[in-house]
Amino acid sequence: MGLLTGKKLLITGVLTDASLAYGVAEMAQQEGAEIVLTSFGRAMRLTERTARKLPTEAEVLELDISNADHQAAVQAHLKEKWGTVDAAFHSIGFAPEACLGDDFFGATWGDVSTAVEISAYSLRSLADIVTPLMPSADDGGGSILGLTFDATVAWPAYNWMGVAKSALESLNRYLARELGPQGIRSNLVAAGPMKTIAAKSIPGFAAFEDEWTARAPLGWDVTDSTGVSKACVALMSDWFPHTTGQIIHVDGGYSIVGA
Repeated sequence: MGLLTGKKLLITGVLTDASLAYGVAEMAQQEGAEIVLTSFGRAMRLTERTARKLPTEAEVLELDISNADHQAAVQAHLKEKWGTVDAAFHSIGFAPEACLGDDFFGATWGDVSTAVEISAYSLRSLADIVTPLMPSADDGGGSILGLTFDATVAWPAYNWMGVAKSALESLNRYLARELGPQGIRSNLVAAGPMKTIAAKSIPGFAAFEDEWTARAPLGWDVTDSTGVSKACVALMSDWFPHTTGQIIHVDGGYSIVGA
């Protein structure tokens, strides 16, 4: 028996086998879960190839999280396929190039609104898809889990994506409050930096990696996401039934060290 035996999970954000979401998907299957992945546009083909690398090839559904028709179609498909969804994993983020880098004031509201919609509001959109399909509180409820990058401080180059992550972290707390009576938990994992496609899109992100390795009390390996995957699987299991609205740091302890 694995931690997720019998559970049915919707997982977003798998692009390659270096994606944090891939590690979560792989471990979720190893722990007994059935999973469905999402992707859209030109990335669909990449996600489908990556899905074949999993212990059991996973179905990939098209989901542009800002597209209401896609949301409705995914919900209808999951209802027909499974009837219920026990957990959903949010690994969705995007910011236009102007939102990142050296010029904080270079981004327009159009740029910023896109970053906030895709990187923060999308958590609510994902909740809209899965919460009607989650078990009742009496039957164990469900879990919504997302990834963040600690938004309590201002990071160099992260700029408006950091602002969007702050919105994501606030939204997580509001979802926890609203969904708690239904037995649905909402939490985030604040992971340390990893060598992923998303990280490569952030100017100067390599400097984060070097600094993290030097300062984290437990050390940090930017190529090993096993610890992040374990935390995510545990939080989507029944082992944290009374934890909601929280941000769990999986960062080697970097976040507790002062200057």
